[in-house]
Amino acid sequence: MPSVESATAVRRSKRPGPLREALEMVRLGLGVARAIPASISARRFPAEETIRQTWFTITVCTLPALAVCIPFGVILALQVNVLAQEVGATGFTGAGNTLAVVRQGAPIITALMLSGVAGSAICSELGSRRIREEIDALEVMGVRVTERVVLPRVIATVIVSMLLNGVVTFFSIVTTLLVSITVQDLSAGGYLASVATLARPSDMVLSFVKAGIFGTICAVVASYKGLKVENGPSGVSDAVTSAVVTNFVLLFAANFVISQTQATLFPGGVA
Repeated sequence: MPSVESATAVRRSKRPGPLREALEMVRLGLGVARAIPASISARRFPAEETIRQTWFTITVCTLPALAVCIPFGVILALQVNVLAQEVGATGFTGAGNTLAVVRQGAPIITALMLSGVAGSAICSELGSRRIREEIDALEVMGVRVTERVVLPRVIATVIVSMLLNGVVTFFSIVTTLLVSITVQDLSAGGYLASVATLARPSDMVLSFVKAGIFGTICAVVASYKGLKVENGPSGVSDAVTSAVVTNFVLLFAANFVISQTQATLFPGGVA
């Protein structure tokens, strides 16, 4: 049976390049997807750890998300109203604000919170466990690290990302409504009527789909970076920085791809 020292030496023998890292992240994501039915059927699903990680992620992400979404709603309401006045479409201010929040604003804010808060927490925790050789010990003992360690964090992040997306959407829309009524003297009835005219249930579905995909990407990337930590405590810091930057790039790229795909396949929207 290999020792912990040999497992560490093999892991540190060669640092993968960007392409290989991308392939390994995809492989890790596929491994998590395969681990879900396998762990459930074998009755070893880490439910307690999943609940603990979900609660932890809620506690660290909710307040920062609210601190971002409320100022975002104020700025959005002011800018959309100025644009609507310039083109003579103040009657559609409510629809513009709401669609901007649901389609782009809420998923983007969710992505930022996941990258900067949840992803950093996952990467630093797993990185610390790696340099203490806890992960190596699990691997030597034959414990499925993907199933025992990565899976609950991915599921927790996906759940919280969708919940957080709903919270951000609600508070952002309420903020834009209050600013439009109190500052810009728009009627609440006309504001809500324009929303009912242009907004569709599919817009909210798309928003939650984005949030779920963002949560998966964030957790997989952060877990991968944490599991690959090298060079002691400084390596943990480097891994967290790398995880945040990688997540930012991938999440914004994913948002662009999803939005363009939806606009191409359903240019008029889905009722």
